Amino acid sequence: MLEGFESMPLWRGGVDGYHTYRIPALVVTCDRTLLAFCEGRRHSGSDHGDIDLLLKRSTDGGHSWSTQRMVYAEAGEITIGNPAPVVDFDTGAVWMPFTRDNRDVLLTHSVDDGVTWSDPVDMTTSVKLPDWSWYATGPGNGIQLHGDAHRGRLVIPCDHRLTQCQDRPEGARSHVIWSDDRGESWQVGQATDRMMNECAVVELGDGRLMLNMRSYRKKGCRAVAFSDDGGATWSACVDRPDLPDPTCQGSLVRHGRPGESEGDPLLFCNLAMGVETGRRHGERVRLTVRLSEDDGRTWPIARVLHEGPSAYSCLASLPNWQIGVLYEAGVQEPYETILFARFSLDWLTGDAED
Repeated sequence: MLEGFESMPLWRGGVDGYHTYRIPALVVTCDRTLLAFCEGRRHSGSDHGDIDLLLKRSTDGGHSWSTQRMVYAEAGEITIGNPAPVVDFDTGAVWMPFTRDNRDVLLTHSVDDGVTWSDPVDMTTSVKLPDWSWYATGPGNGIQLHGDAHRGRLVIPCDHRLTQCQDRPEGARSHVIWSDDRGESWQVGQATDRMMNECAVVELGDGRLMLNMRSYRKKGCRAVAFSDDGGATWSACVDRPDLPDPTCQGSLVRHGRPGESEGDPLLFCNLAMGVETGRRHGERVRLTVRLSEDDGRTWPIARVLHEGPSAYSCLASLPNWQIGVLYEAGVQEPYETILFARFSLDWLTGDAED
């Protein structure tokens, strides 16, 4: 094992009643409990079918984990997924929007560190416009804002497709939803430019939000957009060739205790390869974590987490200043397991001995 790095499988396909486990999400509660979520795909690895929302908990910083728990499921071939949890650090509540059949947007919450969850409420009409069809919350973590203008706001990154061109990349857009009243009600922001998809959001030191997106516009790299009004509107999307990507999901967080230091570094995790690597576009390998100390303007530090097949991930800043990531990986295919890894900042920057 590399010094400063350790990992363990949390879910393995074919075990505990599900064919495949996918779409990880990870948050740390006010009481330092780690909550790891995923979709349990009962009969196949398909994105649609009998899919349930599952959870495991850790109260010791990720060293050990609870047995699998059900957060929500519906009988039959109903797709429950796209977990997008966010912690309200003022109240301790964990709010989680998710979707049903990539059509309806549901919301549940927990006030006991994920032991129990409220009956979901349907908030589709509040956060989905009439000309939107396919819809996804997250997948991955939301954030709480700490800048003066929107202090306390809960923000969830999302994406959708326009009805008139839902089967073409031109119909894909990113957006966020937010709550200013402790999760009681939610609003939807303006969509980004076209051809944007799954996204992650972070609050910058100057109070703006940065959205980092899976892009269909320029194959082989990510795109970013910025908001100076808490996610209500977004700037034009900018391609980031310095962030290669095979058109897949990525994760973005600030590493530090929420609200205590806007100068803490940003962490970004994705499949760090694009068309320029010589591999065919779309191959999912080489999961990599990057670090930025200038609010995402540059990403000079990168280290590979998993060299082989890998896919979706979700980062979290752990209470002991370590970094956690929940991610899909395997030997032959990316979706064989969902693993949890814990590593130090020294390991990421290369200061630890291999």
